Amino acid sequence: MLAPGRSSKAESPSSQGCFLELEKDEYVEQAYFFRMIRDRLDQGLSTQEILGSLDQELLSTTRLPMAVQFLKTELRHTGHLSKGFDRLAHYFTPFQAHVVRSAENDKLKFSLTNALAVLQKEAEYRSGTPTVSGLFVYHFEVLARNRLGYDDGLKAMSQDWFYPPDWQRFLSDARHQLGIIEFADLIYLRSEWYLKEQRRTYPDYEPSLPSLFGEKEGKIAKANRSRDPLYLFSALQRQLGYPEVPRSSDEVKEQTLLQQLQLRIRDLEGKVRLLEAENREQVDLTKLARPEFLGDD
Repeated sequence: MLAPGRSSKAESPSSQGCFLELEKDEYVEQAYFFRMIRDRLDQGLSTQEILGSLDQELLSTTRLPMAVQFLKTELRHTGHLSKGFDRLAHYFTPFQAHVVRSAENDKLKFSLTNALAVLQKEAEYRSGTPTVSGLFVYHFEVLARNRLGYDDGLKAMSQDWFYPPDWQRFLSDARHQLGIIEFADLIYLRSEWYLKEQRRTYPDYEPSLPSLFGEKEGKIAKANRSRDPLYLFSALQRQLGYPEVPRSSDEVKEQTLLQQLQLRIRDLEGKVRLLEAENREQVDLTKLARPEFLGDD
């Protein structure tokens, strides 16, 4: 029987709440596992075909090959990959199960390929030197970008062993505060930077709740208040090396189209300015060589 973790409590696939920290090599193999499924799905293979032999490629000193065998059986019996993730709650985290379950929800525009890319990136991050704040921001951006549901998503996050008790309380509170408090404020108000600012005015100030984010996170969050949260995610990735959430193919296409439209609008604005100057008989021929006045007809 599969028994990931370091405790005999994690012996049963149906046991809940027994997840313990995995070793680095488990996450290295998980990242490979998710990448191989994604690559082979792109080649036209079915998930069941892929799982049929993939366990043989994985490092046998890890528990992942046994987990894959269990996933294969669950997929054959239920038709849902997420059922296996749910039952292996002592090996796969509730958030991983939530991501896979969302990919199987026909009402969401979130493909299994995108879900696997998200899980691969997370496993790669965990195999390095992850921080709690870094994983939190990554998880939250996954929910935000892909519209996977904050309530269920934050609940799944709070059940992850990686979040200490103070963070679990924070995640529970966040489920009720979103929509009332901006995401940037959730970070700023629980940061060392906020505490430092308060003590400049009130030297004896003591917060009612412990700080969870550092000074840098607090500064970046404050600078991004009242702005699109995507700008905050991007700033944290640039400045602090937080993991970047993989973009869906549809999102990449939309971003490319937006950039093309912006370039086209700039070209049209240049032509309008040229026509206005011509109507006023104030055309400066030297400006015709400037990029803003050039464009395709």
